[in-house]
Amino acid sequence: MADKQVLQERAAALLASHRPGNPVVLPTVWDAWSAKLAVGAGFSALTVGSHPLADSIGKHDNEGMTFDDVLARVVQITDAVEVPVSVDIESGYGEAPTRLIDGLLDVGAVGLNIEDTVHSEGGRLRSSTEHAELVGALRAAADAAGVHVVVNARTDLFLRKDGDEADRVDRAVARLTETADAGADVLYPVGLHEPDTLRRLTSELPLPVNAIAMPDQSDPASYGPLGVARISFGPFLQAALTARTREILERWA
Repeated sequence: MADKQVLQERAAALLASHRPGNPVVLPTVWDAWSAKLAVGAGFSALTVGSHPLADSIGKHDNEGMTFDDVLARVVQITDAVEVPVSVDIESGYGEAPTRLIDGLLDVGAVGLNIEDTVHSEGGRLRSSTEHAELVGALRAAADAAGVHVVVNARTDLFLRKDGDEADRVDRAVARLTETADAGADVLYPVGLHEPDTLRRLTSELPLPVNAIAMPDQSDPASYGPLGVARISFGPFLQAALTARTREILERWA
């Protein structure tokens, strides 16, 4: 494990930064270069996205990587910057909760995203109880390690367009509330939501809510009034840089 006191301090700082109505922005990074760029621009915490990370090492998202692949890149990031780092661990790579927590702490990460789509099992959706039990096991493993790893519990109901749209928000709220009761710190109903939907989610969910934004298109000032506590970019920062890089390269091709 990295220095325990440093990990504890960074985990506490990350958790305290989640203030509904005054959201913390965690740029989604994928390597030491992007991490240093974000910190140099003034950001005080980062999240590592599975999609851009996978792209950066020539593998596929949806657990085309192994957990060891993730850790190898994360340690490069935490060695390069001195801010709290959270990591998208997809649905857990088939690893035991203790292995996930210990692995993240060993490379200096103090937060995680855990989603309810099980990529290693045909992309099935975990039941709400199963997802909550996994969150509870991650919390117990973090408690045993002595660091309050910030657990961001994600549901993919909106991305999957699961079931009837008429009650999808209700089901997402119920599902994420179970994870809150199990020990999550942040709730992530991932998707690009209309303002009314996002406002409803932040008002009905019992913990700080993570929203996804498109960094080159979304309005930074629009999220606070909707009650959001955390903003991340998913694959969209890398996508925006890809588009601009392609424009530059095409001038010379």
